[in-house]
Amino acid sequence: MSRATLLVLADGRFPAGGHAHSGGAEAAVKAGSITGAEGLEAFCRGRLHTVGLVSASLAAAAALGVDPGELDAAADARTPSLALRVASRKLGRQLMRAARATWPSGELDAVARVFPKGAHQPVVLGVAARGAGLGADDAAYCSVYESVSGAASATVRLLSLDPFAATGVLARLAPEMDVVVGAAVEAARGVSVGGVGVLPAASGPLSEISAEVHAAWPVRLFAS
Repeated sequence: MSRATLLVLADGRFPAGGHAHSGGAEAAVKAGSITGAEGLEAFCRGRLHTVGLVSASLAAAAALGVDPGELDAAADARTPSLALRVASRKLGRQLMRAARATWPSGELDAVARVFPKGAHQPVVLGVAARGAGLGADDAAYCSVYESVSGAASATVRLLSLDPFAATGVLARLAPEMDVVVGAAVEAARGVSVGGVGVLPAASGPLSEISAEVHAAWPVRLFAS
């Protein structure tokens, strides 16, 4: 396993389409939930322990070789919002294109054939990490970081928030990211015994509702 490879996959400049998505931050800014660094930190903490945990466990399980079809169905069941399911599959499709060009593998090709319109992004992330020679922890760290970094970057654009302040939010959340990754990987390792049902199903109902409202906006800066 190469730490440099992990940096490539986790790099925000990796062409996986994440720049077009705010992770719910656009709706939160309009609702007044995020007005500065303090609100951003609370928002990201909420994402970290809900969608971040769920996504990281799915990515870790995929990196361990769990059947992507089963994991995709598990991701669907854990994403009540149609808008978020659509966004996840779009991101998965874009990530698949980038990953197949960067780390060609038979497993990625197989997932692409089964899901021509895109599998859920965390599942593709885990298969991509596996194809790149990375482990479950690496896939989980990539997923967890994406769950909060996208919202932080979007808030800088939406509010002209000081980028130093936004980066400080991510730094303060780093110890919690470690905890979430540990829980996600532990759950993923349990799939071999208990099936995909043992994976976390943490949710944020307000985020799901906001995603549906956001999808109906006539003008949006971000896709989700």
